[in-house]
Amino acid sequence: METQKSTRLLSLDVFRGITIAGMILVNNPGSWGSIYPPLEHAKWNGCTPTDLIFPFFLFIVGVAITYSLSKRKERGDDQFKLMLQVFRRGAMLFLLGLILQGFPYYDLSIIRIPGVLQRIAVVYFFSSLIFLKSSIKTISIIAVVLLIFYWLAMTLIPVPGVGYANLEPATNLGAWIDNNLLSGHLWSATKVWDPEGIFSTIPAVSTALFGILTGYWLRKKMDDTTKVVWMFIFGNIGLLLGYIWDFWFPINKSIWTSSYVIYTAGLALHFLAFCYWFIDVKGIKWWTKPFVVYGLNAITVFFASGIIGRLMGMIKITSATGEDISLKTYIFENFFHSWLSTINASLAYALVYVIIWLGLMWILYAKKIFIKV
Repeated sequence: METQKSTRLLSLDVFRGITIAGMILVNNPGSWGSIYPPLEHAKWNGCTPTDLIFPFFLFIVGVAITYSLSKRKERGDDQFKLMLQVFRRGAMLFLLGLILQGFPYYDLSIIRIPGVLQRIAVVYFFSSLIFLKSSIKTISIIAVVLLIFYWLAMTLIPVPGVGYANLEPATNLGAWIDNNLLSGHLWSATKVWDPEGIFSTIPAVSTALFGILTGYWLRKKMDDTTKVVWMFIFGNIGLLLGYIWDFWFPINKSIWTSSYVIYTAGLALHFLAFCYWFIDVKGIKWWTKPFVVYGLNAITVFFASGIIGRLMGMIKITSATGEDISLKTYIFENFFHSWLSTINASLAYALVYVIIWLGLMWILYAKKIFIKV
């Protein structure tokens, strides 16, 4: 396999940073009842800009796997030790997810077991194992087979208790699996199914595998223009196939449909191609520092901002009217809603929250503290 030296891609750090900043933005509105539509998830079928954030991050995980493990794989490092390291990192990510989900009460009888970090952990683990044990051709085949398997299973297998295959929120096959294996431990907003559930994690692995294939492509020894052109071509193919597949298996983040995987992978290819061309090839880097700061401590800032966000919703203070309200509500009402419309105040609150965490991460960046899981 002819590849380039495994050097760090600044464009990948920037892409990761943009994605994490987006996660924090959409997860922390001032008011959940007042959010601009692009900053909300699609109700069911469809794809908003917010629905791109998580698959973009998993795609980035795949690219990073290629860069972090390729050199060690090529020089013949002990695979058992590599797999142990992969398992350790996956387990740590999963544990962090449980800590975040259960905070602060940790009632094991109702704690949500699936979650964003948990899905990242599982996808990272299986994608890394596939990468370590498979050729690029085999990885390509696995990525496609997983998507076809999931499509056929979700659209052909009759759901027990329902009697037929369907793609409705509470009665599809994935919901049935979640409800039977994780009953009482699912997302509180749905109770009987989970957007990061067990079965829908299968196609999510394909999202990361497409990232692995992209990382392999970027490491190849060839002209940068050729790399970028083909990334746009494959991205367009992904968009086209996603649109076509949508007729039979609608683009849907909540159940991570195969069409959604192909569609978002196509967009991720476009986004990374832009970043790679302007940052790594053309050296236009003046605007990148805030996103690099976020990208180099991505898991840290996601976890910490989630914990603090929960705390701000729990800490109670007395308002001017004598009412007990949360610290978050107090800040929102007094510093944002007092001079902005509700929806603009909600957005401004989220933006300020993102900026505050950027400042905190900048302190770590300045001290060269990069917390790795």
